Amino acid sequence: MEVAESYRFGSVDYIVFLGMIVLSTGTGIYFGCIKKSKKSIDDVEPTLPTTTSTTTTSSMETRKHDFGSEKMSEYLLGSRQLKVFPVAMSLIASYVSGVTILGTTSEIYNFGTQYWFIAIAIILQGIAVSYIYIPVFATLQVGSSYEYLEMRFHSVIRSIASFMFILDEILFLPFVVYVPAIALNQVSGINLHVISAVIVIVCVFYTFVGGIKAVVHTDAWQTLVMFLSVLAVAALGTYYANGWDKLFGDAAKGGRLIFSNTNPSPYVRHTVWSVLIGGFSYWTSFNAVNQTMVQRYMSLPSLKQARASMAIFTIGVAAFVSVCCYVGLLIFEMYQDCDPLSAGLITHDDQLLPLYVVQSVGHIPGIAGLFIAGIFGAALSSLSVVLNSTSLVILEDIVRGCFKMRPSERASTVLVKTSIIVLGVVALSLVLVLEQLSGILSICTSMTAIAAGTTFGLFTLGMLVPWANNIGTAVGGIAGALLAGWISFGTQITIAAGGLNSQKLPVSVESCAANVTLPDSVWVDEEQVFPLYRLSYHWINPIGVATVIVVGAIVSLFTKPTELKSLDPDLISPVLHRCLPKECFVGRNHHAQAQTNLLNGQS
Repeated sequence: MEVAESYRFGSVDYIVFLGMIVLSTGTGIYFGCIKKSKKSIDDVEPTLPTTTSTTTTSSMETRKHDFGSEKMSEYLLGSRQLKVFPVAMSLIASYVSGVTILGTTSEIYNFGTQYWFIAIAIILQGIAVSYIYIPVFATLQVGSSYEYLEMRFHSVIRSIASFMFILDEILFLPFVVYVPAIALNQVSGINLHVISAVIVIVCVFYTFVGGIKAVVHTDAWQTLVMFLSVLAVAALGTYYANGWDKLFGDAAKGGRLIFSNTNPSPYVRHTVWSVLIGGFSYWTSFNAVNQTMVQRYMSLPSLKQARASMAIFTIGVAAFVSVCCYVGLLIFEMYQDCDPLSAGLITHDDQLLPLYVVQSVGHIPGIAGLFIAGIFGAALSSLSVVLNSTSLVILEDIVRGCFKMRPSERASTVLVKTSIIVLGVVALSLVLVLEQLSGILSICTSMTAIAAGTTFGLFTLGMLVPWANNIGTAVGGIAGALLAGWISFGTQITIAAGGLNSQKLPVSVESCAANVTLPDSVWVDEEQVFPLYRLSYHWINPIGVATVIVVGAIVSLFTKPTELKSLDPDLISPVLHRCLPKECFVGRNHHAQAQTNLLNGQS
């Protein structure tokens, strides 16, 4: 670690980094203590034209959620009056964490550029989410996405999906804390646990004090800092890499430039098919129905604005991931003749980018600080989103939905804010477990694929399979979760036991300063391993989703399928409305039309 030891934070770096922390806490104080909403509920929520239809009015009232009080609606949804750009930035922050930044760059370094096709999958999922899923949530005006499952199926299915979401987010919490912690530890030498504690305390504070407004507005500038930091590293790295011709030439010579691997084998880590299909399924699973995303869609006044924020999110994330992939090539350019892991400069693949930053541009005052501020911003924003959304699910889906309790405004406030603190403590505790694991990107994807894939399958079954019923949905959900869990955990156990060969591309240590030799690679006969355990991690999510949909649809057909004529068309995606019987739409009147106009931002 001698080389890394010679590069440490300077005073300018600390100023840049501490400035980010001060701005984060300051935003929470501003929105939680200084800027108080002076608008009444009539001012902030547009009122639809009155109608004499008591049935429709009653239906609309049940779809107007305020979590029991105007104050909680303000705290958790911003009274549905937030602006497009800050929400779009918050959507980006919801997904792009330190896991994405460090994991993507090391993925390109170790496995080549085929993973870059994920940008195409991101664009495709943006179109699907905007036109298939968001319109349903916007029409129903849900507070929590899981309310839909009770409207479409049964309260038990809603409760199970809610518990799965909470478990999924708890599993994800330590990742978003640990990743920036190892990055700062790499360049500053500060104890990993001290860094983790600072991340959690700062994040819990401004989320606790300011609610979703603090989270969204802090996310907005943190996302900009994150973009700026990675772009600065990419630009300066390109300058010092002696031009694009040499960069891409060396990448091709080193076997990293891969864009057309059409190998049909599902066992190959990255192919055109696995990245496009698996990437599309995984990203759609998260962005279409996950509460962390739906909560932000629902914080906007109309469907038109929700789609606009999704468009900005899609373009922004595709561009950002592409820059991260490009930085991965820059890292290979620098270390093509001396692999840092083999040379002992780092202990985990996820330390590649921090090492590259301090060794390539660390001599420029403030750049290392800006980079770590970007990583920290990504972590804080992702963590705050999880804390805010999970506390909403605990209140709306568990307490109010599952246990049918109606807590007072004060009790709801105490519950939500206590949940935020408890989740922060859990995140800090689980970091200790995560320290023993390596390969952040694939582990994170595999763990979350179980809950995300199953839940997405349930929503897709409800919105795109009109005949789906309660029994079919329950059986499909169980089958999908068991299969995805079986594959995911079986794969992790097999890897831990050394049963699979590494698919990492060759590295060199020819130019290392010290006398370094590559460890002997041990070949394993993978034919002896159960086939499902050999699958690329990209396939775990689509297999889980497909299982839920196929099993659910078939079981529903044989167990009294839902009567289509009595089905509420608002519960079905508008892309299928022309396929529904006309009887579904009987009873729709001017009141419903007025709501549609409002959701689309029409006057």
